[in-house]
Parts: sequence; C-alpha cells; structure tokens
Amino acid sequence: MPPRPNWKGYLKLSLVSCSIALYPAASSSERISFNQINSKTGSRIKYKKVDADTGDEVEAADIVKGYQVDKNVYVTLDDEELEALMIESSHTIEIDKFVPAEQIDERFYDSPYYIVPNDNVGQDAFAVIRDAMRSKDTVGIGRVVISKRERPIILKPDGKGLRAMTLRYPYEVRDQQEYFSEIPDVKVSGEMLKLAEHIVETKLGDSTRTSSWITIRTRLWN
Repeated sequence: MPPRPNWKGYLKLSLVSCSIALYPAASSSERISFNQINSKTGSRIKYKKVDADTGDEVEAADIVKGYQVDKNVYVTLDDEELEALMIESSHTIEIDKFVPAEQIDERFYDSPYYIVPNDNVGQDAFAVIRDAMRSKDTVGIGRVVISKRERPIILKPDGKGLRAMTLRYPYEVRDQQEYFSEIPDVKVSGEMLKLAEHIVETKLGDSTRTSSWITIRTRLWN
C-alpha cells in the first residue's frame, strides 16, 4: 500500500482542472538514526520547550508562531490567522508556465513527490495535462502550500502519472562565488588531462546500475 498523501487538492491549467493527491517520492524511514543517551543512567535525553526569560516550561497550547521584526520584538500569529492568509495554492497547484527541464538549476531542487488523480471524474483532465507536457517535452512550474509553507513546484510526466519536485527560493541557494572565487587558475598539462579522461572512460556507467549499486551497498552496510 502506498503511504498517505501529503496533500490533496486540485491541479489547474487554464480552464482545465482535476482533483489530485501528492505523495512523497522519498522516505527516510529506513535511515539509520541515533538517540541521545545519558551515559550515566542509560536513559534517553528529552527536550522541553521553555521560556527564554523565565526558564519555565511552556505548554503546547500556549505556543504561537512569531515573526521577528526587531531585537526581542515579534509579531505573533495563531493558526486561524495563518489560515486566513493562505493563498489559493494551499488547495490548488496552478501551472503558471512551461519550460524545458534543463533550464532549471539542480541546486534549487528540494523534495520529490508523485502526483496521481484523486477521483475518477478528473482522470481525463489529468491525462490531458500530462500528455500535453509530454508532447512538448516541457515541465510545468506552479506553486503549492505544504505544511503551511508555500513552495515553487515543477511537474513532469512520469509514466501514467506526474513526478513533482518542490524548489528552493533563490535566497535559499548560496552563490558559488563565495566558495570558488579563491580557487586559483591552474593550467592542466595535456598528458595529465588525457590520463584523467582515460580513467573517466573506464568508469563510465548508467544511472540504473548506479542506483542498484547504492542499494546493495546500503543493505550490506545495514
């Protein structure tokens, strides 16, 4: 059985729309994780939410979200106020534009999802949107609200469904020049370059075998 969808709503392209469900395409359930343990007692460490000034523990019902506007000055919002501010993309993914997939910088990729039609009524509309993108070899770009946070999202045909990827905003991606500017210009000798190219050629493979190799290594390590 597939996992429960992260999001349900509508996919919209101009006057065409259909009900869809968004499922996570990746899982961390099998990832190895560690708990923090008190070495003296062998007990797990627990964390409490406390007031920064008084040090008193704060009940969950008394916690609200706040946006800092100045030092120690916050504008607070409760869940009802946040819901009132939600834009249409909290319930609808509207495709704003189409671009070739190679034009999207992979640094902006965030989390992968699968999109499937959520009822029989919208099957035809879903297929129309999917096949139109496939025929033009493009991906669609829209917006979606997941966990009360708006994200850009790209949609791409994948078999009978759609594969989606949320994107980071430009301010979340660091400029490479912060790291590359100090790298000196090095003139590589032709002999060394040919040797490196030969090594690359001997290790050429395909992505399918690489994925299988990673799976095998992971299982052996576990």
